[in-house]
Amino acid sequence: MATHLLKRAPDRPRPALEAAPGISLRLARLHEACGPARYTFALWLARQTRGPVFWIAPDWSAAPLNPDGMARFAHPGRFTFITPRRPEELLWTMEETLRAGIVPLVVADLPGLPALTPVRRLHLAAETGVAETGHAPLGLILTPDQGGAQGVESRWHMAQSHTADQDAWTLTRLRARTDPQRSWHVTGLPAKPQLSSVEIPDTQIA
Repeated sequence: MATHLLKRAPDRPRPALEAAPGISLRLARLHEACGPARYTFALWLARQTRGPVFWIAPDWSAAPLNPDGMARFAHPGRFTFITPRRPEELLWTMEETLRAGIVPLVVADLPGLPALTPVRRLHLAAETGVAETGHAPLGLILTPDQGGAQGVESRWHMAQSHTADQDAWTLTRLRARTDPQRSWHVTGLPAKPQLSSVEIPDTQIA
């Protein structure tokens, strides 16, 4: 057998949402954001997309996002807020939206951690959306405390930074399939993000 037949074609770079250098989230996959500033992280991602953003949250949760705060990152008119009444409808709504493949960013604010099977279904739904429409959606679940959902493509923790900067955050990539843990000091959001590497806080857990 000719040896050239055994050579594999080089892997093509997979499409990803790049919020800043090093802050990359693969499209058509489900990601997780946790920490006190997880909503800021979600809005930062929304700024990098075009078109509608679906924001799913239970109707018994706290007050919705403040439009004035949202406007710093993205026009509030881009957002469609969906408030299911039953807990099981949160992930079902996200799954159906990802499967449709017409919404670039789908965010679900969850009161707890999802099981592994629903996470796998959300990955599959996002991949189905690409196959049906040619557009790759991104799914983001917001989870309390340190997060820890199984099976997600990546997990990010964001919190206000205790520094002299007026608007500063610490962003930590706790988990990613192909990238190591890493932490950044972030300023300049949303228009001119400035990132510098810092040591991962001991309080963070993968």
